[in-house]
Amino acid sequence: MTGGELAAIIAAVAFAVLVAFLAMVLSKVSKTIDKVSQSVDEANTTIEVITRDVDILSRQVEGLLVKSNELLTDVTKKVATIDPLFTAVADLSESVSELNSSSKNLINKVGTVGKTTAKAGVVGKVGGAAFRAFKPKKETKTSNNQ
Repeated sequence: MTGGELAAIIAAVAFAVLVAFLAMVLSKVSKTIDKVSQSVDEANTTIEVITRDVDILSRQVEGLLVKSNELLTDVTKKVATIDPLFTAVADLSESVSELNSSSKNLINKVGTVGKTTAKAGVVGKVGGAAFRAFKPKKETKTSNNQ
C-alpha cells in the first residue's frame, strides 16, 4: 500500500464515521422535531377548545347581562310605582303619631277632670250631709196626732 492509498482509506473511514454521526444526530433531531410538533398540535387543540369555550361563555354572559338589564328596568319601574305608597305610609305614620299624642293629652285632661269631679262629688256629699244636719227637722205625723 502506498501512502496515497492509505490516505484514501483513512479519508473513507473518516467520511463513513462522519456520515454515521450525522445520521444519529439527524435521527435525534427528527425525534425532537416530532415531539415539538406533537406539543404544538396539542397546544393548537387546547387553544381551539378554549376559544370555543370562551365563545360559549361570552354568549351566555351577554344573555345574562341582557336579562339583568331587563330585570333592573322592571324593578326600577315597580319601585317608582310603589314610591307614593311609601310616602302615604310615612304620612299615615305621622298622623297616627299625632293622634296618639292627642289621645294622651285627652286622657290626661279627662283624668284631671275626673279627679276634680271626684273632689266636687265628695264636697257635695259633705255639703249635703251638713245641710241635712243643720236643716230643721219636721215633726213626724205621729207626734202631731197626739
